[in-house]
Amino acid sequence: MYPGLQPDTPMRQLGFISQREVQFLESSGIRTVLQLLSRLPRRYEDRRKSAPLHMLQNDEMVCVRVHLYHCGWRYSYKRYFEAVAGELDDLHGTRLYLRWFNMPYVSKLLATGMNLSIYGKVRLYGGKLTLSNPDFEIIDDEDAGRRLVEAAMGGTLMPQVTEQGGAASVHTGRIVPIYKNVNGIAARNYRSIVWHVLQQLATDLPVPGYDVAPAYPYWQAMREVHFPAELEQQKKARLRFALNECFEQQFRVAWRRMRLQNNPGQVTASCPAYMEELLQALPFTLTRAQLRCIEEIRADMAAPRQMNRLLQGDVGSGKTLVALCAMLLAVGSGKVAAMLAPTQILAEQHYRNFCRLLAHTDVKVSLRTADHSDDTGLVLDAGEQDSTPRIIVGTHALLYKKHRPHNLGLAVIDEQHKFGVEQREQFIASGENPDVLVMTATPIPRTLTLTLYGDLEVSIIDEMPANRGSITTVLRNPANMKRIVAFMTEQMDAGRQIYIVSPLVEESETRKQSSATGELTRWKEVFPQRRVGLLHGRMAADEKEAVMKDFSCGGLDILVATTVVEVGVDVPNANIMLINDADTFGLSQLHQLRGRIGRGEHKSYCILLSKVKAGEAGRNKLDVLCRTLNGFEIAEQDFLLRGPGDVLGTAQSGLGTIEFTEWLTDARLIHRANREAKAILQDDPALNRPEHACLRELVQYDEGRGLTS
Repeated sequence: MYPGLQPDTPMRQLGFISQREVQFLESSGIRTVLQLLSRLPRRYEDRRKSAPLHMLQNDEMVCVRVHLYHCGWRYSYKRYFEAVAGELDDLHGTRLYLRWFNMPYVSKLLATGMNLSIYGKVRLYGGKLTLSNPDFEIIDDEDAGRRLVEAAMGGTLMPQVTEQGGAASVHTGRIVPIYKNVNGIAARNYRSIVWHVLQQLATDLPVPGYDVAPAYPYWQAMREVHFPAELEQQKKARLRFALNECFEQQFRVAWRRMRLQNNPGQVTASCPAYMEELLQALPFTLTRAQLRCIEEIRADMAAPRQMNRLLQGDVGSGKTLVALCAMLLAVGSGKVAAMLAPTQILAEQHYRNFCRLLAHTDVKVSLRTADHSDDTGLVLDAGEQDSTPRIIVGTHALLYKKHRPHNLGLAVIDEQHKFGVEQREQFIASGENPDVLVMTATPIPRTLTLTLYGDLEVSIIDEMPANRGSITTVLRNPANMKRIVAFMTEQMDAGRQIYIVSPLVEESETRKQSSATGELTRWKEVFPQRRVGLLHGRMAADEKEAVMKDFSCGGLDILVATTVVEVGVDVPNANIMLINDADTFGLSQLHQLRGRIGRGEHKSYCILLSKVKAGEAGRNKLDVLCRTLNGFEIAEQDFLLRGPGDVLGTAQSGLGTIEFTEWLTDARLIHRANREAKAILQDDPALNRPEHACLRELVQYDEGRGLTS
């Protein structure tokens, strides 16, 4: 035995692991005992099921104990090692044929007369019950058998390990953990390493990090999450670790919120004249939700501290107009307001809309992009670096020194999830603690809002403008195309315009999905008298601009495109969105695409084309989209269908890797962690107490990465 292992014990010091295996572990980032144990199983196999051999069924996963009657090499279409097995007291004479392909070392391990515990899937071949490449353990002499197996598979010589006074079964006859592969180490060998490390941990080990659940000992949970006696046990252990991880994330958020609240800021709402002038000139009345959000933002901007607020709303809810009101407050206070947009098309669209809405005022609006030519008719001022109060709209160019605005009072980030944390921080750093407003048209489940934006004040536009047309969403099979074409003809005859979206730019041999270029040819043939245009991300900026301008002005009847139209494109006259291979898109992305229609007074139609049938993968999200227009309901469903790991983009959130995604869907867990984090900071805001040293290290690490400044 090698008792007394500590969490920081290097793997190199473990005498029961070969140096070759140590090298493979270290190349995978596993250098210490804690790093090894922190790499949790990706799933489990219940290998406890056992039945008499004569009762085994085809395609059944089984774990049985057998006696080897004969072993030897066999030849068929390839060479393999075979053991003929049965039960010593089997009155039925049933035989099981165990076959190992591409595993020559097995011939050195097994011999006639041995007893094995085996696990695998039963297959019926030529009337014979067979198991191909089954996992096994030698049970004649547990110690000698294990030594033989490990030596043949990589040089590891494991000492005898007992469990509850008897020989331990690691690979069969129990709930067995299945780990992500480590190159160079066989799966069973890796499992044995984890088992032996757990058996040799020292007692009374300290908990790594802050212990938020002392009632359930950390190291007990560690043993139970790797080798549970029951499946419910590993779920309980994972929940214990999930709470720890949730607490760490919530503590980061609470720390950042505390720091931001202490940041001195600029008073950027001292003169509302420009904003009031705009509101009076609008030909419509803002919704109550828009007015409420404007007042929340105005109160923040009037305070002498930095505003950090999220403006969240569904597609078409009027977020941009609310943001413009905030920008006019900053301009009225003698400051520059800048909006960072993720694409050039969206930046130019915002620029034009702002120019149109502010044409009756003396507010200057300018555009800054990296690759715009001067013959577009747009007012560029990349070279101007004065502090004249104005509104600036730009793309990533605003992140670079020569384009950065001076005298920045308000930084607005549109579609903020399209930017990484470092990009947002770089943009905000353009001014001296400017007020910050981030916007998203992607509704976020409430639990994720607490996680991603717990450091921000949140304003939600939960009401749609009254002048928007209704949208009907239907799922259609491509076989119905004749009726769809007739309906499209009817709508275009009435003066409407159509989007046709495909997942690919060009046809692909590996992906059997529709392409924008292929659809362009097709629809030109279907509607030879109509004007059909093409838009995709590979086109040059001036080409994209010309196509969008043509479509916006009514010069095109049909726009065939990729998802480049997903964000921000606003053509009120377009009332049909036809989406090819709709099942290949994400639910939130489909909702975003649908948001391009219904922006005018005309009734709109979203047609989802897909061959997917009821019960097949991808059908659920299409049914959800047909059922509701509510973006927040769709976000919750997307969260459930795809799972937190896919919905949560850590590059955008700055939260790092999420190991235990369970807590992301558990509001109670998040609130519990949030309360504890706030209580600690209220009691010890500088984290000076010894028991908070690990928390101080945590936030110092984040500050080193620029995530909490």
